[in-house]
Formats: sequence, C-alpha cells, structure tokens
Amino acid sequence: MEIMERIKQSIESNTVILFMKGTPEFPQCGFSSRTSQALSECGAEFAFINVLAEPEVRENLHRYANWPTFPQLYISGELVGGCDIIMEMYENGDLKKAIELASN
Repeated sequence: MEIMERIKQSIESNTVILFMKGTPEFPQCGFSSRTSQALSECGAEFAFINVLAEPEVRENLHRYANWPTFPQLYISGELVGGCDIIMEMYENGDLKKAIELASN
C-alpha cells in the first residue's frame, strides 16, 4: 500500500490517533509525552503510531497534513494540531469535549 494511502487509512479507521515519537508508555520526546499524557488524563482511548519505528510515515506525514512537527493528533479524521495546541485545549477543557463528542 502506498504510504499516503496507509496514513489516510490509519487516520480514517481510528476515532482518535496520535502520531508520536515513541509510545504512550515510552515516549521519546517531551512533546509526545505531554500530548499522550493529556489524552490519557481526558480518558481517551486512542491509537498511536510511533513515527520513529515507521520512517516512511515520519518522512511523509508532514506532506499529508501540511504540518511540520510531531506529535500530530487527529480526532474524527481531522488534524487537531501538535503539542502546544493540544495542551491549550487540555487546559481549557476543549480536548475532553472534542474526545467525548467524537466518541458518541
């Protein structure tokens, strides 16, 4: 499967998916750690892709999303953003609301 189609398939088949460096249990950067922790604290069930273990995804996701950095969070197929946006949403309660809305 072509990488762009694989990325699209991953995003469309998961209500909440985080493209991150490392895993939620063993994040490999502070931004990925904070983002996955915020999702967990919101009670989110989320899929993740470790871009360090999948170099093709790491090299091409920025082209798919037109977003240059990791992590990248998608909810209901839409790019929400990276760590700064996610942390702001977490702090003001919007992240939990977005996850709950997507899960219904």
